[in-house]
Amino acid sequence: MGRLDRYVLFQLLSVFAFFALVLVSVYWVNRAVRLFDQLVGGGQPLLVFLELSALTLPNVIRLVLPVAAFAAAVYVAARLTRESELVVMRAAGLSPGRLLRPVLMFGAVVAVMLLALMHVLMPAARAQLADRQAEIAENITAQFLTAGGFQSPARGITVFVRDITPEGELRGVFLSDSRAQGSRIDYTARSALLAPGPLGPKLVMLDGMAQIHDQAGNRLVVASFQDLTYDIGALIGPVGRGQDVREFSTPELLNPSPELLEISRATPAQLRYELANRFAHPLLAVVAALIGFVVVLVGDFSRLGPWRQVAGATVLLALMQLLDNALARPALRDPGLAWLAFVPVAAGGLAVLAILWWLGRRRAPRGAGPEAPA
Repeated sequence: MGRLDRYVLFQLLSVFAFFALVLVSVYWVNRAVRLFDQLVGGGQPLLVFLELSALTLPNVIRLVLPVAAFAAAVYVAARLTRESELVVMRAAGLSPGRLLRPVLMFGAVVAVMLLALMHVLMPAARAQLADRQAEIAENITAQFLTAGGFQSPARGITVFVRDITPEGELRGVFLSDSRAQGSRIDYTARSALLAPGPLGPKLVMLDGMAQIHDQAGNRLVVASFQDLTYDIGALIGPVGRGQDVREFSTPELLNPSPELLEISRATPAQLRYELANRFAHPLLAVVAALIGFVVVLVGDFSRLGPWRQVAGATVLLALMQLLDNALARPALRDPGLAWLAFVPVAAGGLAVLAILWWLGRRRAPRGAGPEAPA
């Protein structure tokens, strides 16, 4: 690697580290606030929040790294243009394709990071996160089995159980649901049972009454019931749910066992698209960095800065993402269309080649024309 390549690569990596840190922090804090409100507000300790928020970091980093690579490439190219360093490089005879060599190396470094995330860290973190969420949901369900005290397993939900028999029957049940704005529903039942379900536990109340309080109209509606099923799983999330495809390791995606297919209920199209996406997404960082750098080379020096080129590069990257989202739908339905995950990357690469071709034609020397008379 030449001195010029090392110089540009060092700038790209340093700026990339800054953008990645800022974007990951902003994105993670946005998610952590909602997670904090859900867990700590539901009575979970702070250590559980820290553990779950740490397990969400690999997915946050996966989303942020291509954007950070694009932003770093745009920023470095704009700074080199503003400080006339690109002018010197071009005057030294370096072609636009030669200037992209350190950018390509930089994109390869980011792609390696994403490959480690997509194939190792993310499946393990998702599987651990799913297990911990199931344990937390089971612990919240156990709060319903506490006799002689009022419990609040979720915001707007209050539960009281007078007694619990050795067989697990709940006696003297009171449940108040005030989650809906402007109304409250109070359930009372002589007895109740907790029944497991595929989407979470169900509370089956027997021989009771439901009182609906309409605070806006100041009305009270009372209804008696012999048995009524209340979905607790809707409050605390599904307990013991099937394994998600994104939790599979790469070897499991290549050769899934019948047991995993039965647990996840995944289709062959979902498995193949997930496998293809784990290889296509890292390449997106390479293409994003190349687009961010090469588009800035299109314009000439301006005191206002290369804002037009930056806007064009942003639009081009957004179009790639829209294409990715549009092609994901047919790919998830047909196993033979998993290769569509690479189409946005190929389209971005063709755009980079087209811009390089146009830059080469623009810099080509013109013909000398007819010779002047002596």
